Amino acid sequence: MASMVIRTGRADLDFSGIRAEFGLPSEFPAAVLAEAEQAVGRDVAVGQREDATALPLVTIDPPGAKDLDQAVLVERVGRGFRVHYAIADLGVFVVPDGALDAEVRRRGQTLYLPDGNVPLHPTVLSEGAASLLPSQTRPAVLWTFECGAGGEPVDVRVRRAMVRSTAQFDYDSVQAAFDAGTPHPSIEALADFGRLRRERATERGAVELRLPEQEIVPNGDGDWKLVVRPRVDVDAWNAEISLLTGMSAAKIMLDAKVGVLRTLPDADDTAVDALRRSASALGVPWPDGVTPARLLAGLDPARPESLALFVDATRLLRGAGYTAFDGEIPPVTTHAGVAAPYTHVTAPLRRLVDRFATEVCLAVTAGQDVPQWLRRALPLLPGVMGGSDAVAGRVDRACLDQVEAWVLADRVGQVFDAVVLRADGNGADVFVAQPPVMGRCVGADLPEGERIRARLTVADPERRKVAFARVDA
Repeated sequence: MASMVIRTGRADLDFSGIRAEFGLPSEFPAAVLAEAEQAVGRDVAVGQREDATALPLVTIDPPGAKDLDQAVLVERVGRGFRVHYAIADLGVFVVPDGALDAEVRRRGQTLYLPDGNVPLHPTVLSEGAASLLPSQTRPAVLWTFECGAGGEPVDVRVRRAMVRSTAQFDYDSVQAAFDAGTPHPSIEALADFGRLRRERATERGAVELRLPEQEIVPNGDGDWKLVVRPRVDVDAWNAEISLLTGMSAAKIMLDAKVGVLRTLPDADDTAVDALRRSASALGVPWPDGVTPARLLAGLDPARPESLALFVDATRLLRGAGYTAFDGEIPPVTTHAGVAAPYTHVTAPLRRLVDRFATEVCLAVTAGQDVPQWLRRALPLLPGVMGGSDAVAGRVDRACLDQVEAWVLADRVGQVFDAVVLRADGNGADVFVAQPPVMGRCVGADLPEGERIRARLTVADPERRKVAFARVDA
């Protein structure tokens, strides 16, 4: 699916109304900024910290990103692989129970709006002293995975280090280099390793839903454009490194019986049976013995029936949360989407829980007691992160709804090609490819997975609402 861009044609539109509606903070308190400035001047190289600045690590992030959490190096070692994964070390900048710690616990995570972020940490840290910017020596938590020929780790190490990223890349440029046969030496082995890890994920039963991802980006003239960016192979390969790290961290914490997991209960038989019925109705063959993960992995995301089945498959991934534990293994330890125990440790600049989970792993692997301040914080994290995730989801949806309404405001009455994603008794959710919007559609015959013609009946920027009605064939 190619990228699709539609301009709003307006230069006076911003997202201040959404910021006000959700009460998003516009600045940090003075005490928090002062503490962050003090942290920048702290000697972060003190203590038992490995010098890993000779490793030719690189970063892969969206274009223009400055809050760089991860840097990676993938090497072939015999028939296997060695993966170095450096994660920004926020633990050396945030004083437990200080003003900065209290503020980031209140925020939970960075919120991304088209006209500017609401950062978790002051930008002097998140885009400066703590960010793994190229050609800058930075403190990091360095994970090293020794993996066999099948991509599974046989040895995992984690420790504090000083690192120095050698280059900053974005996903599209890395994909273009792979396509041209000229990948950067530091990630030349990423393709083979990423494919192996993807295959292991499918074997485990990991569920990946390749739905169109709408993005809002500036067009350079002060207004906005809607884009559907196809997920390139590099996205999936790079994500596998993060997933490997999160699974390894979860194992460390479960072995020690202390930590915080990202959990999602396994789908029950009712959800799987419903998905089978949807596949049958959509004409998607489901051979005996094929798992939902294997079926979904084999679908062509460009086909309308695939889009509809991906939407239906969201029923397999309900009930995600965070589970803290200390001294006793919780009843649910796995994440059904990953098909393994999993935790967040790879984005501490942007997500609160990652710093705490990382500190548990560092203490456990060093043979040290988990600090009391950390044990006190663990039970609070599920509530903080659950609330923060909910706000982030609502803000993302509000921004998309707003731009969709802006884009279509002068096109009410026009007819568009659409794909029916999910139908119910009151209509259906549909995806319109040009411009890339999702909305509700009413009509007498709305079979999931079919292409239809739909007339735009509502495009209201004030209510952030878009609606369609099926045009009779």
